[in-house]
Amino acid sequence: MSPRKSDSRDRMVLSAAALLGEHGTSATSIDRVLAHSGAPRGSVYHHFPGGRTQLIDEAVALAGDFITGLLDAAMRADDPVEAIDAFFVLWRDRLVRSGFRAGCPIVAVAVESNDDAPQLARSAAAVFAHWQETLAALFVRHGLAEERSRRLGTFIISAVEGAVIMCRAEQSTAPIEAAAAEIHDLLVYALRDRREAGPLPRP
Repeated sequence: MSPRKSDSRDRMVLSAAALLGEHGTSATSIDRVLAHSGAPRGSVYHHFPGGRTQLIDEAVALAGDFITGLLDAAMRADDPVEAIDAFFVLWRDRLVRSGFRAGCPIVAVAVESNDDAPQLARSAAAVFAHWQETLAALFVRHGLAEERSRRLGTFIISAVEGAVIMCRAEQSTAPIEAAAAEIHDLLVYALRDRREAGPLPRP
């Protein structure tokens, strides 16, 4: 594959991910992706023989991998509370920079029926599951029980995604700042209690 063709393909996937976040799945058409990316029309079925469904599926994977990279960085943090605080700040700043237009591409796919392409819902579910597992592993590493760590991972992803939606509707960062503050306190207390309880018993 030539660099030019590869660049065209990458631009289309990046554009699809951006359009999903801003406009939703239904509005992310091939024409709109081409206009946004500047890719030639003839490249669509060359790069994406599965058409629009394949393009959106790859955009979901790309967006998922981007957030996974941020969470993987959090895994290496000495302070998990600071890592989660930074995750909320990233989303708040992203909303502000975009004028409250940038949403989550994974949510955009998950909330639509996609009856003609059920694999998109499965892809979104797989991304959410991976994010939750990554956060759960972070909390387990810092001493929380596995079951509670899983619940916290689910809760944090739910809180971030819900807050992003509310921020876009209200054109305000207040929802995500409130969610971040509550989760900060929750994690401080949870981790403090775990430290005070001492090390977990060995199996």
